[in-house]
Amino acid sequence: MNTAQLNRMHSGKGFIAALDQSGGSTPKALSQYGVEESSYTNDEEMYTLVHEMRTRIIKSPAFDSEYILGAILFENTMDRKIDGDWTADYLWEKKNIVPFLKVDKGLADLANGVQLMKPISNLDELLTRAVERNVFGTKMRSVIKEANAEGIRQVVEQQFEVGLQIFAKGLVPIIEPEVDIYSTDKEKSEEILKEEIKKQLSLLGKDVKVMLKLSIPTVNDFYTDLISDPHVVRVVALSGGYAQQEANDKLAQNHGLIASFSRALSEGLFANQSDDEFNTKLGKTIKEIYQASIT
Repeated sequence: MNTAQLNRMHSGKGFIAALDQSGGSTPKALSQYGVEESSYTNDEEMYTLVHEMRTRIIKSPAFDSEYILGAILFENTMDRKIDGDWTADYLWEKKNIVPFLKVDKGLADLANGVQLMKPISNLDELLTRAVERNVFGTKMRSVIKEANAEGIRQVVEQQFEVGLQIFAKGLVPIIEPEVDIYSTDKEKSEEILKEEIKKQLSLLGKDVKVMLKLSIPTVNDFYTDLISDPHVVRVVALSGGYAQQEANDKLAQNHGLIASFSRALSEGLFANQSDDEFNTKLGKTIKEIYQASIT
């Protein structure tokens, strides 16, 4: 584990940029960027185009470590290069931004009010490659749609079980049990979730470190005790479908919680923009998310 990266993630000011749309979400990400499906004929062409989009974001002067602590990558992005360097190396060596990798393979069908992660069949090989590519940590997502105690327990137990496997490889796992922002019992789900997370944290060995990526809570500062837990490097918030301004406003009401936004980060960026237009828009967005993260 890179100590400089660990210290930066634990105490640095800024937020995490989520650049990890993959699989079924890639066409939507490209479409929002102004690249329609008619622009590519197969997955390789599609992933080349999305890597060009991510490269443009990462190389932008607006994508600066003054505001951004880390960036979450999709596997295909990790295995590609920017100006001759592996993407993770470019992020850290050229930008001083800590690289993470999305490792989950998507969501299982809804059961007990939740969607667990699908099995990650190649996890050990993927983690080995991530270590070789100088990645610092990983991210994996589950979804909670109802305040079902049994389902939420299963989500958290699965997340921590896989998280321990990831930590054993020398990587810091981001545990992401997302609570659907449109859930009718979101606040109750968050109450159950926090208790299950605290239970799992209490079982960890003294030296084990994790990060948490959670939906912005219904009750402001609800996750303060998780933020201060000695096992937790950082607690970050997903935008969860909120528009950029609403996500920023809600985040700013939660002290110590920092952003890890995806859609809200890339909102308003288009392939046909000039570099000046692109960089100006990205810079404005980054500064607004940063401000909400340090409030």
